[in-house]
Amino acid sequence: MARIIAALLSLCLLTGCASLLEREYSTSEPHSSKFWESEAAGTLRAENYQDIVNDLLLAIGQHRESVTLRLYDFGNDVTVAETLEQATTEIQQETPMGAYAVEYITSSRQSQRGYYEVSVQISYRRTAEQIQSVVNATSTEALYSLLETALDEGRTELAVRIGYWGENSRTRVEEIVAQLREDRELTEEPAWTVNYYPAEGTVGLIEFLLDAPEQQPEAEPELPAEEISEKIENDT
Repeated sequence: MARIIAALLSLCLLTGCASLLEREYSTSEPHSSKFWESEAAGTLRAENYQDIVNDLLLAIGQHRESVTLRLYDFGNDVTVAETLEQATTEIQQETPMGAYAVEYITSSRQSQRGYYEVSVQISYRRTAEQIQSVVNATSTEALYSLLETALDEGRTELAVRIGYWGENSRTRVEEIVAQLREDRELTEEPAWTVNYYPAEGTVGLIEFLLDAPEQQPEAEPELPAEEISEKIENDT
């Protein structure tokens, strides 16, 4: 019997059966962004255009009002200036979170040995709480339940990051809103405001304002100069 077992093992090794004994293992570690400079707290690094965009989006997600970037392999001042302008424009106009949260971005740069150090200032039109309250959904089909929960909790706004956006998604959003308002008997209430970010192209974030806009007091009509003089004389 021992000889038979030994023979089988030898046959397996010769024919490649040893691979059946191999196992693959995977480990999970806490996320550590490659964009942070290890030796400089609060400083991000970038080696190309996409790194800059990712760095700034990371800072925006944390509602950081200022951040320092170290840019490597960017050549000269002109290249750095043009790249920063292009990246900040893309973030504000084409990315969902940038279009939703950012008012404007400014920067100043200084050449160092081997890299450019860029000081970035970010002004927001959304609070840190609003950014942290953004919820994720794989598609627009999740909006009904998310909106229903927001109403049950008495919330006046809801921002949803959408994973998939199709050609008919805007129409689907309108249908979901109309169906929910009908189901909740809210059709007589003022219409909700729905904002899309970015406004054009593929939408990645939708904002719902569920309360009626505040009514501004109507201004009194201006009187002609003659009537104003007459009114003053009568009052005195």
